[in-house]
Amino acid sequence: MTSDDGDRPYDVQPGDDVHPGKPVTVDRYTVGARINHWITAVSLVLLALSGLSMFHPSLFFLTVLFGGGQWTRAIHPWIGVVLFFSFAGLFIRFWKANLWRSEDNTWLRRIRDVLAGDEEKLPELGKYNAGQKFVFWGMSALIIILIGSGIVVWDEYFYPFTSIEQKRIAILVHAAAAVVIICVWIVHVYAAIWVRGTIGAMTKGRVTGGWAWRHHRKWLRELVGKRVVGKTSAS
Repeated sequence: MTSDDGDRPYDVQPGDDVHPGKPVTVDRYTVGARINHWITAVSLVLLALSGLSMFHPSLFFLTVLFGGGQWTRAIHPWIGVVLFFSFAGLFIRFWKANLWRSEDNTWLRRIRDVLAGDEEKLPELGKYNAGQKFVFWGMSALIIILIGSGIVVWDEYFYPFTSIEQKRIAILVHAAAAVVIICVWIVHVYAAIWVRGTIGAMTKGRVTGGWAWRHHRKWLRELVGKRVVGKTSAS
């Protein structure tokens, strides 16, 4: 997960752009990326609720959200399929922007400044910081584990292909991965709320130039440089 492309822009994606004005605005996510993100988010929430309802008898009341126990059991794996392919779309869009860079190591070493909100002491960052990259790669690994273990216990279609012992192991792995991914999701949501303007980026697709300068300055410089080069080429 490491990239050594030097100073070559690595996370400027199609649709990213800067618009001069008062205030300056920066396109961060396209409509397609935002729809992709929210399908993934809704799928993950539905999976969590339906999975928890089958996890312990005390949570069985959650099945009412899906039409009862039988419907919950039938729908849960199909929502998992939606999540897998939806997140695959996000992975294709954003994997390159989430490659590990040298500034991410510095960001981690200065985590106290991050928590204190003293971002002037932090290195200039690309489109994503180290915390966001951990969430991205963590989600990637966990979703693969969940879909893999889920297929093993999806008896309606795959019962003959695995043994009882394999199913038991898969259930344990599936449950553990589900607990971890719920925790990662909580961290993701908390961070989005904590960093003011982040949720707006994924709902409206744009951020202010000041937001980009404060949180992702390297990415903003790359966008401005791209715009200047484009104007120079045109002239």
